[in-house]
Amino acid sequence: MRVRRGRMTRPCGTSWLTAGASCSANRRTRPRTSAATTGCPPGPQSGAARSRNMFELPECATLVRQMNDTVRGKTIERGRLGNSPHKFVWYNRKPAEFERLTRSRKVGAAVAKGRWMFIPFEPGYVLVLGECGGRLLYHQPGSDLPQKYHLFIEFEDKSALSVTTQMWGAMELFEKGREQERKYIKGMRPTPVDKEFTFRYFSGLVDELLAGEKRSVKGLLTQDQLVAGLGNSVVQDIMFRARLHPRRPISDLSPVQRRNLHEAIIKTVREVAARGGRSDELDLFGKPGGYERIMSVKTAGKPCPACGAKIQKIAFLGGACYFCPKCQPAGT
Repeated sequence: MRVRRGRMTRPCGTSWLTAGASCSANRRTRPRTSAATTGCPPGPQSGAARSRNMFELPECATLVRQMNDTVRGKTIERGRLGNSPHKFVWYNRKPAEFERLTRSRKVGAAVAKGRWMFIPFEPGYVLVLGECGGRLLYHQPGSDLPQKYHLFIEFEDKSALSVTTQMWGAMELFEKGREQERKYIKGMRPTPVDKEFTFRYFSGLVDELLAGEKRSVKGLLTQDQLVAGLGNSVVQDIMFRARLHPRRPISDLSPVQRRNLHEAIIKTVREVAARGGRSDELDLFGKPGGYERIMSVKTAGKPCPACGAKIQKIAFLGGACYFCPKCQPAGT
């Protein structure tokens, strides 16, 4: 693979992680960045500046599918932890240990669960990537590579995977089976793509919450991973499709509204995943997803596609909410 030494440029993307040893710098090689190979525009408008969203379930599902089509069965020549220190990137292995444990292992069938991805390194280990906002990119043999990364896996055929982050996240290597004991993974609730996510389950979850606390529709969808895999981005369209205001107390939901919300969750998540993720996130090959959000910063102030009213923005529960005041009035 072609590398060069010299002044480091802005990385093409961003990525993730969550618990353990501090990030260590490894400056022995500095692969160079290329917009052509990563799909990101060069300079200040790179992927890191382009989006600060977190990967949600649809993006994780897309990346896992693409990895299984692209790197499954490949043998690892070298695994490296980050060469660019980042205090919100967490590992559970030291660099030398990670390199030793990953060498000569084969990539198995990856799976997504919630906002986590599980990539088997066979035999015996599982790489866990989760709760992240960033870039996971595949690089063809001989292509230019990102100068900065927080995880880098090179295969025997000289292709590679790189992960970079600007926000936070977890990149951790577990002995097979031990990953299920990790905080936030152990006891994870059903996700909208699981067969267990039935209306009966969802309605029971609402009843469970009502027995002990007050919570809004947005709080139900975004807090404490009650609906595993969702974040503040996709839920905007879920609430719009269910015709529910973000502040609406879940105690006020009628049986019909509960069912509409359950259906909106499943349909929206499946549609976003089927389109390869949101348009402001990149896939494994550096291409943006095909799902354009209905309610977002791009549509704020524009006409609602259903009624023509102007889409509004409010700050609520630590993030922005976009909604139609006519389709989603405060009392509904």
